[in-house]
Amino acid sequence: MAAISQLQRIAGPGHAGAPRPGTVRRASVAVAAGKAPLPRLEGASEELRAAAAQSLDWAPARRRVRGAFAPVLPTLDHCLFKMAPKGIQMGENFETNSKGVEIFWKSWLPREGTPTKAALFFCHGYGDTCTFFFEGVAKRIAAAGYAVYAMDYPGFGLSYGLHGYIASFDGMVDHVIEQYARIRGRKDVQGLPYFLLGQSMGGAVALKVHLKQPKEWDGVLLVAPMCKISEDVTPPALVLKALSILSCLLPEAKLFPQKDIGDLGFRDPVKRKLCEYNAISYNDQMRLRTAVELLKATKDIESQLEKICSPLLILHGAADQVTDPHVSQFLYEKANTKDKTLKLYEGAYHSILEGEPDDRISTAIKDIISWLDSHC
Repeated sequence: MAAISQLQRIAGPGHAGAPRPGTVRRASVAVAAGKAPLPRLEGASEELRAAAAQSLDWAPARRRVRGAFAPVLPTLDHCLFKMAPKGIQMGENFETNSKGVEIFWKSWLPREGTPTKAALFFCHGYGDTCTFFFEGVAKRIAAAGYAVYAMDYPGFGLSYGLHGYIASFDGMVDHVIEQYARIRGRKDVQGLPYFLLGQSMGGAVALKVHLKQPKEWDGVLLVAPMCKISEDVTPPALVLKALSILSCLLPEAKLFPQKDIGDLGFRDPVKRKLCEYNAISYNDQMRLRTAVELLKATKDIESQLEKICSPLLILHGAADQVTDPHVSQFLYEKANTKDKTLKLYEGAYHSILEGEPDDRISTAIKDIISWLDSHC
């Protein structure tokens, strides 16, 4: 079980309308009755804190809470909100896929009249969402002439499904493949180069998408990717088998409380406090099936690193204690492509796109844009 606790660290931090009448009031009653503690949310109103304290197991509640927090986000003291480019064309969509799951996805397109160089498809980290901090990253990339698309996986963010639950990692990847294939079929992006961008656990998702579709993508960009678990934290075979059996019996069960790893992910403590405003992120105990699926996924990816043949950019904080930068070095060496670049940022933590000083965040985003420019 210690290895699974470690996996929660490796997987990375979890960083539609107005609330229905009475939602905040009911949440306040629940808090007063001792059913849920109020989140810290420094500077937030009691109403917002109460809204964030309600159960977010299912998508309707997450959508209401996101709507309640939406007006506050532009006021947050973070460069991704305060210095976001203007004029970016944005769209939000809910689309039911072939498996009957309603998926939320979002687009950020270049300013009107700006030619589109390529389309970039984002895969978010464990517990995270495709909105909040990534909004600012996407706007900067879109301002450079790229169409940016992102989706919430089933069970995360605004998409349907039990919050934080991954029944099958391969199944989740198939949802990503289907949704992004639908978007690539749209007239406004047909014929463009297509790139994948994966962050933390999303790096594993992006790699799996590429391994399943090796000829469909013109490049893969990875930020602090989760693609290998070191041997000293991998459960022995017998333990892994026992966990697999338990995950069949109690797949949705949550494990013991997850350690708060925000301080390991964010070097800037002021930016760290803002994570709580992403109120629909999953930051509860990891569910049993989810933990087993993440272990299986990383072992599968590790066994196939030599099959990675796409142009590759890897960005990683050299002081990252959530995903190991040495694993990115291992990935860089094993990938079967001559077109590969590894950038290590000295002293940087895990969340190099959100949790570093402003100049470091800008540098990392500029490195992404420069690499894209060189491949279009």
